[in-house]
This record gives sequence, C-alpha cells and structure tokens, in this order.
Amino acid sequence: MTAKATEIAAEQRYFDDAQLHWERWISEARRLADAGADKAAARALKRLGEAQVAQFVDSRAVAVGRIDHEDGPALYIGRHLIKDDQGEVLVVSWQADAAAPFHLAGPEEPHGLVRKRTFECQGNTILDYADVVFADLTLAGVGSGIDAALLAELGRRRDGALRDIVATIQAAQYELIRAPMDQLLVIEGGPGTGKTEIALHRVSWLLYHHAERLTGDDVLVIGPNPTFMRYISRVLPALGDADVPMRDVHQLAPVDGRPGRLEAPEVARLKGDARLATLLARALDLRIGTPEAAERLQVSGGYVTLPGPDVADQLTACRSAPGTYAERRRLFRGRLTTALAERLGADPGPQPAVDALVERLWPQLTGAAFLRDLFQSRARLAAAAAGILTAEELALLHRRGSDRLSQERWSAADLPLLDEADALINGVRARYAHVVVDEVQDLSPMQLRSIARRSKDGSMTIVGDLAQATGAWGADGWDEITRHLPDNQPVAVRPLRFGYRVPEQIMSFAGRLLPKAAPSITPPQAVQVGTAAPTVLRVGVAERGRLVATTAQVHSKAGRYVGVICPAKCRREVEVALTEAGVGWVDGAGERADGDLTLISPADAKGLEFDVVIVVEPEAIVDEDQRGHRMLYVAFTRATTELAVICVGEPLPLDREPGTRVALPTAVTGDQVGYEVARLAEYVAERIRKTLPEQQWEQVLTMVRRRLNPPTAPNDPGGGPDI
Repeated sequence: MTAKATEIAAEQRYFDDAQLHWERWISEARRLADAGADKAAARALKRLGEAQVAQFVDSRAVAVGRIDHEDGPALYIGRHLIKDDQGEVLVVSWQADAAAPFHLAGPEEPHGLVRKRTFECQGNTILDYADVVFADLTLAGVGSGIDAALLAELGRRRDGALRDIVATIQAAQYELIRAPMDQLLVIEGGPGTGKTEIALHRVSWLLYHHAERLTGDDVLVIGPNPTFMRYISRVLPALGDADVPMRDVHQLAPVDGRPGRLEAPEVARLKGDARLATLLARALDLRIGTPEAAERLQVSGGYVTLPGPDVADQLTACRSAPGTYAERRRLFRGRLTTALAERLGADPGPQPAVDALVERLWPQLTGAAFLRDLFQSRARLAAAAAGILTAEELALLHRRGSDRLSQERWSAADLPLLDEADALINGVRARYAHVVVDEVQDLSPMQLRSIARRSKDGSMTIVGDLAQATGAWGADGWDEITRHLPDNQPVAVRPLRFGYRVPEQIMSFAGRLLPKAAPSITPPQAVQVGTAAPTVLRVGVAERGRLVATTAQVHSKAGRYVGVICPAKCRREVEVALTEAGVGWVDGAGERADGDLTLISPADAKGLEFDVVIVVEPEAIVDEDQRGHRMLYVAFTRATTELAVICVGEPLPLDREPGTRVALPTAVTGDQVGYEVARLAEYVAERIRKTLPEQQWEQVLTMVRRRLNPPTAPNDPGGGPDI
C-alpha cells in the first residue's frame, strides 16, 4: 500500500466514525416529534425534526477539508457541526470562526496553517485528496494560483442545479460572505465570478452568526424568474437553511386575475417608471369622494341628517391622517358612527346607512380592482397624471378592462403596480430583516420599490453585473439602482475580479462585445484555460435547425449538459428540428429544466451555466433586445467548457443596431394563440427576407394571400387581410 493509500484509509476511518455520530443525531431529530408536552408542541417539534432531516440527510461527505495548525490539532471542515458522544467536535461547520483559515489561507498569508487538505469524495467515501503545504509554496516562491480542489470543481459536469461551494470558497469570496449585515452590500461580478453562490452562502453565514436576530423566515431571496429560482433552489437546503423563503420578482405582487397579458415594449417601460408610484397614490386619493350639502341617513325607522360640512371636515381629517387607505377608511367610518351617536344621544350600533355612506365616499378597494378601474378610465388617468405624464404616455396606459375582475389579464409590467397599489391600500404584507436580490441590474424602478418595501431596515445584499444589464431598464450604474432602495444603511459596492467558471478562450471571445455593449466595464480575469476555442458554424437558413439538433445531440450523447440559447425568431425551427431528430429536450422556461438538453431564451439563461452552450443566430439576439449586444454577451458566457455558434448571419454582429426588432415574449400563459401566430409570421417573414431580393417580396405576399383566401368566383383575384 502506498503512503497516500495509507493516509486515505486513516482519513476514511475518521469519516466513518463521524458519519455514525451524524446518523445518531439524525435519529434523535426524528424522535423530536414524540417529545411534545401537548398536541401543539408535538406538531411544532415534528415539523422541526422533519425540517432538520430534510436539510441534513444527503449522500455527501461529512467533511470537505481539513486544516493543520502550526500549534494545534487538525480540524475537519464540513457543512454541519458534528460531535461525538462526549461532546467533542469531530467536524466544525464551515461558518464557524474556527473554519476561517480554511477559506482565507494562501501562500502570502497562511493564517497559522501548516497545511490545507481538500477531499474528493463520492458520498462519504474518500477518493482522493489534495494538500497545500504552505512552507513548500513559500520556499518555491509561489504567489498565487488556482488550487487543485477548485480545478476539480470547475471540471465537474453540470446538472442543471447550482451547488454549494463550501469546499472551494476563495478568500475574496469569503470576505464578502462574512461582510457586516448592517449595510446595503452590492456584489458586482462578471460571468463565473461566483456572485450568486456568495450571496446564498452569505445568507447561511448571517443566519449562523446572527441567530439572536434572524431565523430563516426573516430573510428573503429574490431572483429574476422561475427558471433561475429552480436553478438555485438546492443550495440553502444543502447548507441547512431550508426555511428561507425564495421568490422570483413576479411573485411579490398579489394577483387577482390571470397573468400573461402581452404588452408593447413602450408600455412596459412606462409602467416601470417611478413616476407611476406618484400617479397611483394620487389616483387612489382621488377615489375619496365629496359629501352632499346634507347627508340624510335612515336609522331605526327614522332619518338623521349629518351636515355636509361636518362630514367633509371628518373626511379631510381622515384623508390626511397617517396609515394606509384601508386604515384611514376605518377611521372615517368610526368618526361617522360617533357623529351619528352624538345626534341620536345613544350608540346606534351597526347601521347599513353608515356603511353605504362610507362606501360612496371612501369605497373599499383591492389593488387589482383599483388598477383595472384606473386603466380603463381616461378621466381617472388624466386627473391622476396631471403634471406627471404626457398625453401620449396617458394613451399608452389606457386599456379596456374585463367585466369580471377574475378574468382580467395582467402583464409582467403590471405586477409591481399591483404591488404598489396593494401596499397603498393595505400596507406591506411582510417585511424581512435581510433581503437578497440577484440579477438586480435589469429591474425597473417600480420593481425595485416593490423589493424595498420588503426590507425592515435596509439590510440588503444585491447582486449583478452591469455588463449583463439588458431590457428596457438595464442599468448603466449602481446609483440608478440604489436610489430606489432603502437609504438608511451605508452602501458598499464590492467588485469581484476573478472569473472561475468561464474558460479564458470563451471569455476572450465574448469580451469582444464589451467595447460595444458596456465600454466602461472591465471583464473578469479568467483563471482557467479551456480545452477548446469557440467554434463558429455558418449555414444556410434551411440547414440551421438541423445543424443545431445534430450538434446538440453529439454533446448530449457524450454526457455533457447542453444549453441551446435561441432567439424568439428561431425558436420554432429549432424545436421542430430537435423533435424530428429524436433529441430529447426541456424548455428552460417551463416547469422543469432538469434534462440533459435545455432550450432556452437568452433572457431566461441569465445566471445559469451549462457544460456546452450552442448559441443560435447572434444577429437575431442583438435585434431582439434594446441592449442586444449585452444579451449576446450573456448567451456566450453561459458555457463552462465549450461554446458553439450556429448562424446564417454574423457571429459577432458588432455593427448591428440593437433592438431593431424587439423579441416576442418567450413564456406566455394568456393569449397563447396570438403569440404563436405572431411567432409564425415572424418566421415566415424572416425566410422571405433571407431567400429573396426585396423587389420580389410583394409578389410573394400576393401569392400567399391568394393561397390563404382562394377566389370564390372565376374572376375574383382573392382577398383577405394583409399580412
């Protein structure tokens, strides 16, 4: 047996012993359900026990590493604290202060360590280990570099879910993880810098070190879309924090109706403008009416008259009182009841006449009903928007509402307005001691206001990359974002310098877009060199879909996790080609995205990673977003191993004007038929553009009209609508 094999065997005995004690602790947790003194306590303890078991039972090793101090015993580092029967620590949690040298030690500053060992395991079985002996590095003059454990993690096959990085947290990442809680921390990082992992591990760190202030449900994690939230959903449970609520930004709004309304880009942008908050507040105040000169109430078979000026005085006092619309309405009702009692000389008790008067002067509203009524009334919009919006902007907001509120359709841009309205009427439903927001660079001011309301005292961690800011509200500076967030904590912007995930060849290729996309942004420095340079495959339009399917199939059969990033105009042809080739795929924007091949839009791909990325038609990606070059940069930098570009047009369309043809929505649950028709029309138009000279377009369209609407009489040339 070699010296290393002997060492592994000794370490395995330690791991096996720690696992036995761990499993014994789990058994105790399972018995918590039977320990309650009464039924309520038993139920609470049962939930606790099940939560602990769900969090901690997994197939991974009890420890990720070990540190040997110059003047002390070895210390094993894991995801959870493990003790033996005498209470002696076998494995220390990665969050503990004692574990800090494992994350911070380097050749320049070993933090009192002689050696750092990182284990490679399958389950709890040790396959190998890598040692960093700091004295050897110092003697050799080694200053910095990427360690073997990190290299192994970067080479691991992706599986569609983000994993924790406890074993490979780098010193710069660790400093951000343990940064003080009482601040608005901005973590700025390019592709592959680990900013999402840092934010999630920071949540676990704060819960560990501020247990007196925080429980899991005191923290809220917000992401950009359901795809992203599924992608990150396993990290916190694996760290022992399964009770942290996680929401995509669209889930913050209370929705009464149906999602899926299609919205013109200029309307969506207007609805994200912070001026809409002022408009909504004014419109809600204008729903409070004006009393008659005398208000005659039928009470107990007779009539009582309340002077109009007296009612108006009460209305004015309540209108200017602190509190929500609903709270001030209740105050007004109480004052009317008191005034009526004074007139009667006795408590009148519940009176329908008072309820009717309150409803007429101060109507009871929900956010959804208020917003529907506002948008469908030109008069209400004009009154609320005076001095705020132009006539052209008002026209964009006006629309016909549904007769039944349950049938009203809401767009994504409506959701923060619904949340604003609900907060004005009912107040904020829940506030959190710490709020984490990922991919924050794309959020509108109204979305940021919605997030800000969830914060108790401004303690936040926001994460993003300005070079990846796209869409109508893509930010160019952090002040554009932080001005809409709470201002009662200091703001700290902390950039990340190194990119660990994206290989140097791919980063260099994608970086050629930055002078056009984000000239002020310095890309991260890639720390790994990949195995292959990006490949560009130029094809004719008829072969494009088939080549995408063939390329995806080759990589998928080789065991790689493949992402096909496709613009809306090419989506249908790629779907058909994959299906005809028998290639199994999942929709990245659907309910599940855990197959070996995912078809996804550039916007939904943000924050995700794949072993291999196939980017379809970069020109179309640039066309479909107002920050199209940034969107293409996003698409290129999702790859951790290989990047393939398949296109008819230019693979790096640097001279193309972005946003010339804004993308259709990629996930629509409302007017799906209209969406499919629009997408098919886009596909047909593109085929005509690519295959025929412009002077023949009208001739082809005339022939198409005739085929769609054949003549009904011998001399009838055919008709029907223009397409």
